[in-house]
Amino acid sequence: MARVEITVEYCKACELCINACPKGCLRIGDTTNKAGYDVVEMKPDAECVACKMCAVMCPEAAIEVYK
Repeated sequence: MARVEITVEYCKACELCINACPKGCLRIGDTTNKAGYDVVEMKPDAECVACKMCAVMCPEAAIEVYK
């Protein structure tokens, strides 16, 4: 199964990655970064297929996808 890593300090919670994910694997989490944004996280039951659409859509390059 693939996993998504988000660089917390880069995330601005724009939700572009959430909207781009065809499997609905991402959500706004409870973690707040230094800039005050509640950052995106992978859902615990997510079935990521490593399509990398989230990483492509992220304007801050805060997302890495690993198979």
